Amino acid sequence: MSSEKPTLFTCVSPALLHLYDLKNTVVVVIDVFRATSTIASVLHQGAKEIIPVDTVPGAIEISEKIGGIAAGERDGKIADGLSHGNSPLEYPRSFIEGETLVLTTTNGTKLLHMALNNGAESIITGSFPNLSAVCKYLIESGKNVVLGCAGWKDRFNLEDTLFAGAVASRIKEHFTIHCDSTLAAQLLYEQHKSDLIGFAPNITHYHRLVARFGLIEDIRFCLTEDCAPVLPYYTNGKLIAK
Repeated sequence: MSSEKPTLFTCVSPALLHLYDLKNTVVVVIDVFRATSTIASVLHQGAKEIIPVDTVPGAIEISEKIGGIAAGERDGKIADGLSHGNSPLEYPRSFIEGETLVLTTTNGTKLLHMALNNGAESIITGSFPNLSAVCKYLIESGKNVVLGCAGWKDRFNLEDTLFAGAVASRIKEHFTIHCDSTLAAQLLYEQHKSDLIGFAPNITHYHRLVARFGLIEDIRFCLTEDCAPVLPYYTNGKLIAK
């Protein structure tokens, strides 16, 4: 019976997260451009772990203490005081394998800490590069799910909602979905799934990253399904490949 299936909701902004019950729930942190795409890429390239931090000074302090690599961005560019940013293409295996990345970003790491503070049972990160791994985990977990979109400074954005729609489209048969934001996300994805990169110029954050910083290759990576097929799982203050 459908009532016995776990539920699936989509939270389109961190500002709305308090409306959702996160107990006994898997929260998927989604920040497609670019935090969760970078997390998948870094772990796929062999990093030991990623420590998500919500401030730049915190990232610097922790990385110095443990001998890690401090990285992150604010408003799309490398944050002041850091030498590495939030590009999924910045971390080849030759550089990152076996290392600990201490990462802070404008939206994604903030949402992760909010989910933690609101009692999420488990937290994973999702992006198109690890779409199938996310879907497989959610089906096998048998838990309620909240797809948490990081948005842009608490505002709605298209790319995170597009990914939430991709997840819902793939796993909807396994969940009870009475959630208009999930249905809208699913419709958005199904309308544009055949050409996500062609749809990208409609996205506000695309223009921030491409017009200001020329990061078209980052965009291509972030919209390529299953090019970094790992499952980043949060445990003991770190994201590891599960």
